Amino acid sequence: MSRAPEQIGVIGGGRMGAGIAQSFAAAGSSVTVVESSPEAAAAAQARMAESLRRAADRGKLAEPAEAVLARIGTAADVSGLPDGADLVVEAVPEDAALKAQVLSGAERVFGAETVLATNTSSLSVSELASALEAPGRFLGMHFFNPVPASALVEVIVAPTTARATVDAALGWVGALGKTDVVVRDSPGFASSRLGVTLGLEAIRMVEEGVAEPEAIDNAMALGYRHPMGPLRLTDLVGLDVRLAIAEYLRSTLGDRFAPPALLREKVAAGELGRKSGRGFYSWE
Repeated sequence: MSRAPEQIGVIGGGRMGAGIAQSFAAAGSSVTVVESSPEAAAAAQARMAESLRRAADRGKLAEPAEAVLARIGTAADVSGLPDGADLVVEAVPEDAALKAQVLSGAERVFGAETVLATNTSSLSVSELASALEAPGRFLGMHFFNPVPASALVEVIVAPTTARATVDAALGWVGALGKTDVVVRDSPGFASSRLGVTLGLEAIRMVEEGVAEPEAIDNAMALGYRHPMGPLRLTDLVGLDVRLAIAEYLRSTLGDRFAPPALLREKVAAGELGRKSGRGFYSWE
């Protein structure tokens, strides 16, 4: 039976970072979340407390929510992370320069025994690795939203990633009760590349008046047994996130990933999905 790491750090306490922190804490890890402002740290704590309360109400926790939350602390920067951290996960926004800066900063703090991981959903893990002095201890761990409920972690292996780093990550994924999918580093990996392809075509169908969003989603949910349709999933992921991934894939893989005009228009109008209250559906 795989064991969760004793100490981990999560850099970024947004929806994904908070979910990663919660999942490791529920598996028994002591977790420190890095957020630069007291307001952001408080928001992350509140987000995790509410999510843990709901998980406890559904019988998904092996212990009281308060006991899990007690294993999660916050720090204002990476210097506040525990010295002996087994794993540090970067979960900041999808900006390659920002991620490289965060990861190189974390590398300067921790010894070679600490595994560094990025939670990117599409950016090149190999390019991020080039910013590090010791890229062998670095890989991608792509968690899915909502992290506590998702069964999957996509493990992305760069050419420089050491086998021991991969083995450690796979063990930790198992300790979380999740399933790993190992992929070689390539644009969009497996999940984002396929998921964005389906999502973009669904958006084009709405744009062309083929069908309403609910009809398209029902076709995929009922006809192909997808847990949810591609447009509702786009709302949950965030239209701005989908647009950024599509732009990156277009730049690396070609015009077949060109974002539809409708997606650009909705993002420009602030219709970002569930987080803004409106996307292809109303969430208000």
